[in-house]
Amino acid sequence: MSAKLETLSQRLHDEFGDKLKSLKTALGEVTVEVAAADYLSVMHVLHDKSELGFEELTDLCGVDYSTYGDSEWSGRRYAAVTHLLSISNNWRLRVRVFAEDNEFPAVDSITSVWNSANWFEREAFDLFGIAFVGHDDLRRILTDYGFIGHPFRKDFPISGYVEMRYDADQGRVIYQPVTIEPRENTPRIVREDTFGDPAHG
Repeated sequence: MSAKLETLSQRLHDEFGDKLKSLKTALGEVTVEVAAADYLSVMHVLHDKSELGFEELTDLCGVDYSTYGDSEWSGRRYAAVTHLLSISNNWRLRVRVFAEDNEFPAVDSITSVWNSANWFEREAFDLFGIAFVGHDDLRRILTDYGFIGHPFRKDFPISGYVEMRYDADQGRVIYQPVTIEPRENTPRIVREDTFGDPAHG
């Protein structure tokens, strides 16, 4: 681990102590996990303290951990993951917070800390159904107003629940249940008999 990452890790430990549920360093970045109850206060400190100095929020996304890696996931299902940048200190940080309730996932909004979180939180709400408590204008941003469900959830059907089409008789666009039959395509692979055989060129 580089001296810069060691310094950042030590400052995070000194500042937050037990509020950090985990701290990991991988691929040249530090990732911390905090509890939903501590999320907003930790983010304020990360922004406001000059020793940490994370002036910029570069990304925020939702994650559905219902199936993760090669095994079944145990624990909370939905998380918000935030990527922060400190220009003054020249380091980055990833912060992960899990929503406490899998049925109605919710975490605090951090738009009061970074304005740039606004559309990112709306996107995570739209695609994953994570509610950001305290957000001034939490509504869908990518899907249509009549859209049902959250399309990036791993249990969301590929064909969706409703489809939209123009009805000539009514002279308007209508919604109706999906009429697409689910199917599985198996691609055919055509190769020469000697493909990959070094003896035959």
